[in-house]
Amino acid sequence: MTSTPSSTPAPAKPPRLDSVDLLRGIVMVIMAIDHVRDFVTIARFDPADLTATTVGIFLTRWITHFCAPVFVFLAGTGAFLSTTRGKTKEELSRFLLTRGIWLVIAELTIVRFGWLFSFSLNFLFVQVIWVIGVSMIVLAFLIRFSIKTIGITGIVMILLHNLLDGISPDMFGPFHWVWRFLHDPQPLQISESITFMPFYSIIPWCGVMAAGYAFGSLLQNEPKRRQKLMLQIGFSMLALFFVLRGFNIYGDPNPWSNQKDAAFTILSFMNVTKYPPSLLFLLVTLGPSLIALSLFDRSIPRVLKPMIIFGRVPMFYYFTHLYLAHASAIVVGFFQGYSASAFLTLMIFFPTEYGLGLPGVYIVWLIVVLLLYPVCVWFAGVKRRYKYWWLSYL
Repeated sequence: MTSTPSSTPAPAKPPRLDSVDLLRGIVMVIMAIDHVRDFVTIARFDPADLTATTVGIFLTRWITHFCAPVFVFLAGTGAFLSTTRGKTKEELSRFLLTRGIWLVIAELTIVRFGWLFSFSLNFLFVQVIWVIGVSMIVLAFLIRFSIKTIGITGIVMILLHNLLDGISPDMFGPFHWVWRFLHDPQPLQISESITFMPFYSIIPWCGVMAAGYAFGSLLQNEPKRRQKLMLQIGFSMLALFFVLRGFNIYGDPNPWSNQKDAAFTILSFMNVTKYPPSLLFLLVTLGPSLIALSLFDRSIPRVLKPMIIFGRVPMFYYFTHLYLAHASAIVVGFFQGYSASAFLTLMIFFPTEYGLGLPGVYIVWLIVVLLLYPVCVWFAGVKRRYKYWWLSYL
């Protein structure tokens, strides 16, 4: 009697970590506050300018500092976790390279049009989607090294890049533009009529993504172990922030100082540099985020579970929310007596008397998020039901 060899079932792929999707979803909802504020606020000053801002406007801007670091960091984490679900390093490297190129193109086309609602080429600029794309291209090369090497590379870039603050682009002569892309974002005059602004410099953002990739290996620990490690890392980052910031030792080109009252002195203390992101900026945003991730890994409050949907379709959410935020400016402008044509440009050129106060900004933000939810539920269902290759790029 011959026996038929039994087929061994393939090991089940690890499920997605809801805690990671939740954290990403929360920061993306917070991100919408900043972009809605950009489009509908009546305030015509930098929210971080302590000579002009209010506590409410400053904090509305400051809370959104969490968005880009978490978005970039978790993009790296997601790349690592894809290797636990069957993707080889060769496949991942190819995916990171092609997706990175796609995101750079998307920044200059889909995203840029969402900001402007205009095809004018007078002002070209790149922001977070661009730097995620470039960081993915860099990571496509880095993943050929060990996790330890990738992690050290990312941490060193984050910790030490402020040593480069004193380097001026002019020191590189005709190659000054290279340094503007790498670490010192300043306008580049491409021609008499075209200005290019790389708001998000490559260093240290690609280091943040590399650190996020290495962090993904920590999530392979059993739950109690990884939760403890995340708490330790998060609180250590916060402790380092308070020591370095408290004594103005290192980590940000703009030291804090005493202001007109205690509230504004605290704002000065928390007013860290985003362009490029200083060490202190990354410590005070990623530290609490890891603490929150540890707590979410233990238990997810029911009230926050809808946020998971947003975290599962991050690029689709980003593209869609930007167009809705800009469209909201046209709607608000209509009720204030302005034509739609007044809003087919950068926000700095919107009518001087146009806009809403802070309560109005929050109302419009809430409406935008509520409109986004059913659309994101639909698209998350599409991604779950269909396995077309191009869906992984959104």
